[in-house]
Amino acid sequence: MDIGELLAEDGIVLRSGASSKRQALQVVAETAASAMGLDAARVMDALLEREALGSTGLGSGVAVPHARIEGLARVFGVFVRLDTPVAYGSVDDRPVDLLFALFAPPRDGADHLRALAAVSRAVRSPELRESLRQARTVDAAHALFVTDKVPATAA
Repeated sequence: MDIGELLAEDGIVLRSGASSKRQALQVVAETAASAMGLDAARVMDALLEREALGSTGLGSGVAVPHARIEGLARVFGVFVRLDTPVAYGSVDDRPVDLLFALFAPPRDGADHLRALAAVSRAVRSPELRESLRQARTVDAAHALFVTDKVPATAA
């Protein structure tokens, strides 16, 4: 699965301020709503509902929040890099600065799970995480998610 194809147009934010997990999720919700033509409050509610089941913080400063949202035709993703990491309740208790959020139609189980697996594998790569933290432009960040550019240890 080409993670780059999951990213919504205008779905990458490289400099965003947030002082809490909730604010970080709000940035994700607003980015997703804008990129996918959805209501930001509805996206935020879906993200919070999923987080209530358990933190989506994977560790090493990365979170993969995800939600199912009515009205989507396929799985979409947005990527947000925070200026300053925030406490997120991750498995390693480290703060999060990289959030790759996924949104899927309610009845799209297989594609959603494949996307979650692909993103989770990719962000395990220390090289990819560092490259994302150093990316200066949206295009540079997007290019890092294109399948043939994801480090071999992540694919």
